[in-house]
Amino acid sequence: MSAPYSPPFWLQNGLLMTWYTGWKMNRLKVEDLSYQEHIVLGAQNVPLAIKIAIPEQSKASIIGTYGITGSLENQTMLKILARKAYQQGFAVILLDWRAHGKSAELSPTLTSDGLYEGDDFVLIASAAQNLGCPAPFWLTGYSLGGQLALWGLRAAQFQNSQEIAGAAVICPNLDSVRSLNYLGQSLSGRWIEHSITKELKQMARKIAQTHPNSLSMEIIETVKNIRSFDQELVITQLGFQTANEYYNATNTLNILPELNLPTLIIYAADDPLFDPSIIADLQIHAANNPTLKLLLTKYGGHVGYLNQIQNEDPWWAWNRVLDFCKQEL
Repeated sequence: MSAPYSPPFWLQNGLLMTWYTGWKMNRLKVEDLSYQEHIVLGAQNVPLAIKIAIPEQSKASIIGTYGITGSLENQTMLKILARKAYQQGFAVILLDWRAHGKSAELSPTLTSDGLYEGDDFVLIASAAQNLGCPAPFWLTGYSLGGQLALWGLRAAQFQNSQEIAGAAVICPNLDSVRSLNYLGQSLSGRWIEHSITKELKQMARKIAQTHPNSLSMEIIETVKNIRSFDQELVITQLGFQTANEYYNATNTLNILPELNLPTLIIYAADDPLFDPSIIADLQIHAANNPTLKLLLTKYGGHVGYLNQIQNEDPWWAWNRVLDFCKQEL
C-alpha cells in the first residue's frame, strides 16, 4: 500500500484524466481470461450473468463489477483487474449487474443502487463457492459499481456471511443528490451527465425491446437527465415517491459507519463527477471507523489513476486494491 500516486504532469487535471482514461480504454485491447459463464439467482430471484475464472492453487476470490452503464463485454478497466488478480492467484468472478449486459437479457428488473444489489453480491459469493471459487471473497468495483460493492459488504454483515472478507473500491458514488446537483452547475458537468443519460436511455431501450411491455418507449424518450431516468423508470417499483427520496435511501456515506469488515476506498479530490464537499464527510467517516482505510489523492480523476511511477505498471489504483486484499489475507 506504500506506493504514492504520481500522474504525468499533463494529466494533473481531473476532467482531462477522466477523458483520456476513457479514450484509452476504448482503444486498449485486453485479452479475456478463459471464463466459465453461469447464471445465478440474486435477490428477489432475479437471474444474473456472471463469469468465473479460477487459477490453480487459488486461495481467495474477487467479485467485481463496473459503473453506471456498460457491460462485461466493453469494460476494459474491469478486464485489467481480472487479469492482474488472476495472475496473483485470485479466482475472479465478474458480474453484469441488474439491467446491464447479459443480465438485462435475462430479466427486465431495473437497478436499485445497492438496495438489492448488496444482497446480489452475497448470493453470488455463495453460488461461486459452490462452483469452486475459494473463500474468502473480496468485493470490488468502481464508480457506481463501487457503491454496489459497499452495499454488498453491508449485506454480508447483516446476513452474517462467512465467505465475504471485505471490500476495496475505486471512486465510489457516495451521495447522488449532491453530485447530481454539482454536475448541473457547470458546462462540463452537464456534458458528462448528458453522455451518461444517453447511455442509460439506450440501455432502457434494449430492455424494452428484449422484454416487451416491461418499459414504455414513450416514457424512455421523455428522460432528460439521470434524475429523470430514475424518477420515470426506477423509483416506482422500489416504493419511492421522488428520486431524491430514493437517493437518500441509497446514500452510501450513511452506511460507512456500519461497516466493520476491512474496507478500502480510493478517492480522487479532482474527480469531476462528484461534489468536492463529499470529501470532508468521507474523511470524518474514515477517521471514526478503524476498519475503513481511505486513500485520498490530489489527482486521479474519475477512475483514471494512470501513473508514471517507475517499476510499476500504469494501473495504480488496481495495484493498491490487490495489495490491500493480499495484506488483509
